[in-house]
Amino acid sequence: MNIRGNGTYMDATFGRGGHAGAILEKLIANGRMLCLDRDSAAVSEARARFAPDPRVSVFLAAFSTLADCADQVEPGLKLDGILFDLGVSSPQLDDASRGFSFMQDGPLDMRMSAGTGMSAADVVNGASLGELIRIFREYGEERHSPRIARAIVKDRESVPFARTRQLAELCERVLSSKERHKHPATRVFQALRIHVNRELAELETALDVALTRLAPRGRLAVISFHSLEDRMVKQFMRRHSLADPMYAGLPDMPQHARPKLKLVGKSIQADANETSRNPRARSARLRVAERLPEGIAA
Repeated sequence: MNIRGNGTYMDATFGRGGHAGAILEKLIANGRMLCLDRDSAAVSEARARFAPDPRVSVFLAAFSTLADCADQVEPGLKLDGILFDLGVSSPQLDDASRGFSFMQDGPLDMRMSAGTGMSAADVVNGASLGELIRIFREYGEERHSPRIARAIVKDRESVPFARTRQLAELCERVLSSKERHKHPATRVFQALRIHVNRELAELETALDVALTRLAPRGRLAVISFHSLEDRMVKQFMRRHSLADPMYAGLPDMPQHARPKLKLVGKSIQADANETSRNPRARSARLRVAERLPEGIAA
């Protein structure tokens, strides 16, 4: 089935053969595809890859700027499909110099927009004990947050944290109990990455903007990789698929109180065949919702 009009794709992997190529194959001749990413390396690769196709516009931009990017293509542009592929990409994880992975040594950075804002090292070395506990607990759901934070504060007094292996080894030392198939530093690295890149705040804004830019019957698809993202997406889609209960039973429900989205099926997870080919897909979860035309009350 052809994609009938305009769509936007947001992910750090589109320049390296992610979903964008498959979407482009389905795009009709006069359609448009917008690609957004905060990673300059991914954007450069995407621009080189899609340069021959005038239907593609690639932006070095955060998810939250979707409306501004769409207006650059066409003022007030509505989109027939929006795909958010959240989180860190495989190329970012595999590049030790980016500092996202605890599996190989590199600078403790984790910034998706390289060189912009505070790095993970800045946070680890500068945040207070209470702030570190909050970050690890809120964004990593790490139940040993106080123990890890206290160890960081003590160690950084003598040697500031600069490398990923430093932090990973501290987590290994501090957490005596090991979880099967999960490195002790997993939640700490996740928490720092989310905090450094303001990922949840970006997602919240991006979802709100997407709702305003979806054309009637347009679909919003979101791939998330951890429970915090998925919970936010699930609650957003559910909230906008329901009418305001204050107006329940009224014969003429005002437009602002009517549902704006229709849920499309249940969430989808990668099957065994896919995870065997791509183990990083095992935590991925896809949710889809469709924009209702104005005037539908339920």
